[in-house]
Amino acid sequence: MKMNFSFLPFASLLVVAGLMSACASKHKAENIDTKVNNEAAITGDTSVGVKDGNMVVQKKVMMNEELRTLQYDVYELEDRVYGNRKYGSLGLYGSLRECKMQLSDPRNGGDGKLIWTEPIDRVTEKEDDFKIGLDEEKKLVGIKEEFLSDRIQRFKGYRTLLNKRQDEYEEKLAICKTDLNSKKLANQQK
Repeated sequence: MKMNFSFLPFASLLVVAGLMSACASKHKAENIDTKVNNEAAITGDTSVGVKDGNMVVQKKVMMNEELRTLQYDVYELEDRVYGNRKYGSLGLYGSLRECKMQLSDPRNGGDGKLIWTEPIDRVTEKEDDFKIGLDEEKKLVGIKEEFLSDRIQRFKGYRTLLNKRQDEYEEKLAICKTDLNSKKLANQQK
């Protein structure tokens, strides 16, 4: 049986064109029907009502507020995990390091050698790199742009990773404090 492969270049072109249009439309703003009949508010952004004959609960958020809240939560979580030099907070990372230092202190029964292998690995970059130039009004400006959906996904990823690290550091710090208390108690009984 002889196969005809002359259609393959054309089919490949259709697949690539389809992928390109799917990627391009991913970031386009689409019109969303938010009209709900017989609407009654539950909270500021959530209401109940009837849509297409169905009883629905609808949460409608303003994306600028949603993104601001997400970013604030992530930056706060990162400061809780790694501390903040500007405000002099240690965070869980710094508290664990302090505990390990006390654990190695000879006054607490340690050998005086701090074994610290936890790398500090901040997740976010709080300083933006701006493209600098003149805007349409000939004012000197800095600008950075990214797709809204990409930024939201990036910050959700940061939040997931930081929540995991927070759990890890809380557990390590609890273990260290227990070990330190045990050493101090054993040292006092000598």
